Amino acid sequence: MANEIKAENQSKGDEYLLNLFLTEEGIANPAVWYKRLRDESPIFKSSSGAIFLSRYDDCRTIFRDNRLGKGDRDGPGGTALPREEDPEVKAYREEINANSGDSSPAMLFLDPPDHTRLRGLVSRAFTPKRVESMRESIKELTEDCLDNLADNGGGDAMEILGLLPVNVIGELVGVPRSDWEYFRPLVTAGVVSLEQAPSLEELKASTAAFMEMGEYFTQLFDERKAVPQDDLISALIAVEESGDRISEAEVVSTIILLFAAGMETTQNLIGNGLGALFAYPDQMTRLWNDGTLVESAVEEMLRWDSPVQIDGRTALEDAEIAGFDLPKGSLVVTLIGAANRDPLKFTEPDEFRVERNEGPPMSFASGIHYCLGANLARTEGQEMFAGLIRRFKNIEQAGELKQRGRMTLRGYETIPVNVTTR
Repeated sequence: MANEIKAENQSKGDEYLLNLFLTEEGIANPAVWYKRLRDESPIFKSSSGAIFLSRYDDCRTIFRDNRLGKGDRDGPGGTALPREEDPEVKAYREEINANSGDSSPAMLFLDPPDHTRLRGLVSRAFTPKRVESMRESIKELTEDCLDNLADNGGGDAMEILGLLPVNVIGELVGVPRSDWEYFRPLVTAGVVSLEQAPSLEELKASTAAFMEMGEYFTQLFDERKAVPQDDLISALIAVEESGDRISEAEVVSTIILLFAAGMETTQNLIGNGLGALFAYPDQMTRLWNDGTLVESAVEEMLRWDSPVQIDGRTALEDAEIAGFDLPKGSLVVTLIGAANRDPLKFTEPDEFRVERNEGPPMSFASGIHYCLGANLARTEGQEMFAGLIRRFKNIEQAGELKQRGRMTLRGYETIPVNVTTR
């Protein structure tokens, strides 16, 4: 019978979720709790009311079912967890939502037809052909980062190599080069609102960061409207001026989304990839000895420690999926990090293998909300690791790797390294 839930399974699932998201041990090593969820509670309804999925095929089913979408919610936030949300945090969320005014929701949180319309306009900048045409530019920007690393004999890889994604998306969107690095702390502060249990201080900092980015891109919108250039924001303005398919507010919110998503996730891909190679030095040696493995290695980095660990969908209508009755408005949370370690999909999934070729990970989701920048992220990752192999005999961990302590967008704060040039 659909939606028949054993209290024992719910209790176990809630316990595992709280350990996964709210303890230092869970955040440092989520694979332990992912395994318990897959083995014991792969599909369960939390006491919060949200349904959590942890197997690859189940997550893919949810992503590809158009009866589920983003709905009227702020993303997979703290209310999905089986705990009482801090009253001050809850009140602040409600205040922000009430005062959102004329701002346009980001495409990430839209459903058709608005999502279809906006994605159709923006997707032209991210086609495989368009991204491949950017490869030489990405390679040049990568070399700038590698020069910095070589000149210093190492340093914090997140600080130095993490510049690549913000530089690439900055060039694509049309942000002046002098402003590229300005966005790094803003994006880092802004995206914390996507986490499961942000503090009131973090939420306030997130709101302030997005407001600052909104002011910046509104000004840039006006500048490009007066003097168009060969960049994405000028292209979207041309569409806005030609009719009513996209508004000024939608242009600004879309550019903010692209900038934030393009920077944060790819930066974490590079950092998490290095972390995986340091954890498996034999695999690093294998990759350094055979550069033809770069493409499969980047796929494995995406799978083994995905930059995005969690996503969510809302039932847009009453439905029965994966054995559960989903009344309209039900929240379904997909644990992408767990799906990427599913032994029903991947052989010995907890092992990191640079030559693995068992199909794509779930890191970019699937269906109509499949990550728009997946091709770009893969290309940046490939150019970065190909460049590291080409420029350095070896790259060594030079101290403790410090994680950010976040789960939705998982990555490192610092990765100290030493390098030896060829």
